[in-house]
Amino acid sequence: MKITIIGTGYVGLVSAACLADLGNDVLCLDVDVARIEALNAGRIPIYEPGLEQLVRHNAAAGRLRFTTDTAASVEHGIVQIVAVGTPASSDGSADMRYVLAAARGIGRHMNEYRVIVNKSTVPVGTAERVRTVIGEELASRNAAIPYAVVSNPEFLKEGAAVNDFIRPDRIIVGSSEPRAIQVMRELYSPVLRNHDRMLVMDARSAELTKYAANAMLATRISFMNELANFAERLGADIEAVRHGIGSDQRIGYHFLYAG
Repeated sequence: MKITIIGTGYVGLVSAACLADLGNDVLCLDVDVARIEALNAGRIPIYEPGLEQLVRHNAAAGRLRFTTDTAASVEHGIVQIVAVGTPASSDGSADMRYVLAAARGIGRHMNEYRVIVNKSTVPVGTAERVRTVIGEELASRNAAIPYAVVSNPEFLKEGAAVNDFIRPDRIIVGSSEPRAIQVMRELYSPVLRNHDRMLVMDARSAELTKYAANAMLATRISFMNELANFAERLGADIEAVRHGIGSDQRIGYHFLYAG
């Protein structure tokens, strides 16, 4: 399958390398000229175990390429994966300018059916905003071209991102459009062969799932930090307490460390 990845940061580059390694034809777009030049020269701007070898192997095989040409990237992939940053604004809200800029670029250049996939961490309702922005760009061209917007949040752990992508706990797909859902099943078919880990829901639920998962993990860590403070004051051994509560199957040991 031909796939375009918009953004070559942590999520974008890991996703691109892994999708290329699964046999897809992947083209990465970034507006950062220096970053694209570095990637084309074989220099990887981030460190993640196994990523450098994966990028170099698939680039050498011709399955992974890098560009700053928006028109070429939109022309390339039936799947357009948006993996740009959403940094916090001064008021704490997510800065959506890069996501919406990516959507405008797609709407400005697309000439046939495309599935636009939001992989960035975005607020609930973003799929609708992206759909609207693309629709406005198409309307300005008097173009009636079908497209779908899908929420597909990432759940990659630093230090284990490549393995997390290839062997995911679950793949969340937020869409109510059968054609787009089928494209996503084809996209992830190599990692769904032994067990169907794809959970299909509406886009808003998919977007909220990402925030809910982040909040739950943060809650566990924060709780253990507070418990460690209590243990220190009371003269208790936090490791013994952790084993005691983690052995309860309803709780488990994952993300049950103070620090």
